Order: sequence, then C-alpha cells, then structure tokens
Amino acid sequence: MRQAPPAVLLLLLLLLAFLPLGACAGAGGAGGPATARFAAFNTSLSAEGTADSPAYLAAAEEASPLAEKARAVAAVLRAVRPDVVLLSEFDDAGDGRSIARLVAMLQEEGGAGGEPLQYTAAWHPPVNTGEPSGLDLDADGAVGGPGDAWGWGTYPGQFGLLLLSRFPIDAADARSFRLVRWADQPENAMPAGFYPAGVAEELRLSSKTHADVGVRVPLPGGGEREVRVLVSHPTPPVFDGPEDRNGRRNADEIRFWTRYLSGPETAGVPAVLLGDLNADPFDGEGDPAAIRGLLAAPGVRGVPTPASAGGPAAAERDGGANATHRGPAAHDTADFGDAGPHGPGNLRVDYALPVRLEPLGAGVFWPADGPMAEAAAAASDHRLVWVDVRVD
Repeated sequence: MRQAPPAVLLLLLLLLAFLPLGACAGAGGAGGPATARFAAFNTSLSAEGTADSPAYLAAAEEASPLAEKARAVAAVLRAVRPDVVLLSEFDDAGDGRSIARLVAMLQEEGGAGGEPLQYTAAWHPPVNTGEPSGLDLDADGAVGGPGDAWGWGTYPGQFGLLLLSRFPIDAADARSFRLVRWADQPENAMPAGFYPAGVAEELRLSSKTHADVGVRVPLPGGGEREVRVLVSHPTPPVFDGPEDRNGRRNADEIRFWTRYLSGPETAGVPAVLLGDLNADPFDGEGDPAAIRGLLAAPGVRGVPTPASAGGPAAAERDGGANATHRGPAAHDTADFGDAGPHGPGNLRVDYALPVRLEPLGAGVFWPADGPMAEAAAAASDHRLVWVDVRVD
C-alpha cells in the first residue's frame, strides 16, 4: 500500500494546523450540548493513467477531469461542512500530496459551495485493493492482474479511504481488520467449491479494509469525548458469475460489522459507522438481509433514515429500473445506471450510522435542482450522506 510515512503525515498535519479554521457543524456552543456532523462520501477520486503509472490528483493539470471532479467534491464538502468525513475511492501515492491538494481546494476563497473549510487531521489507512496476493483468486487459471489482488484493483492503494476531521484522530490506536481471513468468519457465505484448496483458506474478507479509529470531540465545558469511527467499503455485489462470490463477500463484509457491534469490544462505546457499503435494504443485487441486519444491530436500531429531495426527482427522470424499485427513492444515495445487466438504478448504498449516540438530524446531499445539484452530479455518481449527533 502506498501510505505516507509518519514524517510525511506529521508534516501534513502541522501544515493544516496553521491554516485558518473554517466553520463546521459542531462541537456545540458555550454551555450548549456537544454536537458533531459525521459524513460519508464516495468521491470517485481514484488516480487516472495506467496500472504501471497511475496519475494522482497531486499531479493533475488544473483543467483535467480529475482536478475538475476534485473541485466539485470540495464544493459539496463546503456546502455540507461535516466535522468528520470519510472519503471513499480517494487515492494518494503515499506522500500526502494528493491529500494536501484536496485540502487546499477546500480552503480556496470564493470557491463554490460556501466558505473555506478546514480540517486539521487526516488518516489514510492501508487497503487491500491492488495488493498482489500471489494466488489465482479469480479462478482464471493465471496469477496476476486486478482480479488476483486481495481486493480488486490495478495498483496498490486504488479505491483508498481518507478520513478528514477537525477533531484529533487517534491513528496510533486504530484497530485494523484488513488481514482478517474470510474463511475464519462464523457461518461465512464463501461459495463452496469455487476457490481451490490453498486459496480459500488465505482469502481476506475485506476488499479494502475494515477499521475502527477514535476521534476526540471537544466538549463545551472542557474536556473531550472519544467517538469511534468504523470505516469500510465492501466490494460491489456484481461483476462475478453464478457462484456469486462478490455478492457473498459483500454480505459477509457487512455482517462483520453486525457481529462487531454485538461484541465486547464495542459494548457501551459511542461510534459512527461510515462508508459506501454497496448494499441497499430493498433493491439491487446485494443480499438485503445483510444490510438489514446491520440496521437492526445493537445501538443502531431506530436511527432515522437520511433523505433528500433530489433522489425522487432523479428516479422519476431516469426511469428504467427505478420504476420497479421497492425502496423509497428519497433514501437513495447513488445515481447508478438504469439499464443493462449491471444497471440497478438508483440505490441506497452509502451510510452514516450513529451507534449509541443520539441523532439530531440526517440527510443525503442531493438537491433536486440548481448549481449545487450540478456540483453534486459532477463530483460523483454517489451523494454525500450525513448525520448530526449529540456527543456529550
């Protein structure tokens, strides 16, 4: 994984700390309750170029499609102003320069979306995508290529995760489950007979990573409270064959969190689960029982579902698969294709789920029309989902 060495990350965070702090949603005014806004956003900011020579955001020309997308992502973040946000599909070469460039875009005066926005902490954990396994994971008779990486990817670190926060991140205390093996999961759904002996026993569960990291939210009266942030980006439940290996892996990646939230590690611990889980409770090709189980997990049950005005407008405009969906279009978070073998229509796949925290409000940033609707569409085929929570 191309991850920045500690000295580079320290330099980046020191640079961030001396920039002016833009206003965000939390952490409560003097004497009031401590609140914080958490968000998840699949930005589709993977590097351009080839597997041998990926072109990252840091080196993108100002007028390049990648830089234009990044500016649209920055506009959405400035409009929503989350205190803590997980960006999925964000690639960095390991030197922190792509992270720094996005942060600089957020700080631009006169930028679209709102006032300059500042984060003082960043965390870019290692992921499995693109990391060669040395095994024939896709059962095509050859070893090598994106299908034989621990998580599908053409180069190490593709489709990475970036956590930005205006609160301190306890990166040194993070718990990573990236290396957990799929075969070791209780009652796992691994397809019988698809993976040969010697492969099934080694295959990792997480296509990117599953990680638990703390952020320290300041309290209005002094002191702080730690909130654990649970991050992941399970594989899409498509692009496979009748064995349904990706659908089964997606479901077990989600079930990992359901078990984790029921275990002793998280008993009584406040947390927020963030990520593109690639699963809709009603529609699409995933296993709805897996995501419904997570939504009914201890501490999560009863959390209001984020909604938008743009979701129903898009579903009506797009038609196709959307016309037969059972789930409410207002809850959709992704504007996917509407026809073809992998065109499931618009779905709810992105989540910001408070765990043992009081939700104060939630939404999907999907305006029905106007300049910010255009910015959201230019940024990604996903829409940012956010939740406000009471922390004290």
